[in-house]
Amino acid sequence: MSEATLEKQGTSLLQLATFRLGSEEYAVDIATVQEIVRMTAVTRVPRAPSFVEGVVNLRGKIVPVIDLRKRFGMATVEATKATRIIIVEVGGKTVGLIVDAVREVLRLSSDAIDPTPEMVSSSIDAAFFKGVGKLEDRLIILLDLTRLLTLDEMAALGNDAD
Repeated sequence: MSEATLEKQGTSLLQLATFRLGSEEYAVDIATVQEIVRMTAVTRVPRAPSFVEGVVNLRGKIVPVIDLRKRFGMATVEATKATRIIIVEVGGKTVGLIVDAVREVLRLSSDAIDPTPEMVSSSIDAAFFKGVGKLEDRLIILLDLTRLLTLDEMAALGNDAD
């Protein structure tokens, strides 16, 4: 079906940036993505939450960096050549998300997205997710970036991210 046909039927088309954490594929709305950069040295910040790796200097702007594996309670792994930092905007703040690998940008009909099951996996809270996208050959978990950080966590990161 073409985009025009989908829009006539009242179905919206989402553009998503997909990435891997372990064997699972996740996605965020491409509109939230500012850029994708190679893994770089991250400066640790004292007393930051355990899932905050630290900060990076991105062309003169200090950007807090979150390790999504730690945030989701997954086992940590060493960075590889495929490891990337996805720079996104969350609640008006710029934040980096460390992921195992970036896969692609794709379009997905809103009809192909189901609500998130109560528990996506035994270790990851479903509150972080908007839904599950169904493609012919795979499932993609859509992240809800607004729920990735609490208001207190956003405020703590805010001083560096503005």
